[in-house]
Amino acid sequence: MIGDYIVQIDGKDFHYTDINNIPKEFDHLIKFVPIEPPEPHTQADHDYINTFPIKFSEIFKREQK
Repeated sequence: MIGDYIVQIDGKDFHYTDINNIPKEFDHLIKFVPIEPPEPHTQADHDYINTFPIKFSEIFKREQK
């Protein structure tokens, strides 16, 4: 999932554009902004967008502090 993501580890911010590159453990999730497909959206686009909250929850659970 491509987007703009920031996590904090030991007080330092780490920026990612691919959600798959975010480490399994980090101190804080600072930013979670996946990129939506361009409009008009198809049903497949809506299905993809609807996964954003699920993915946020999965990533947020990795937060250690």
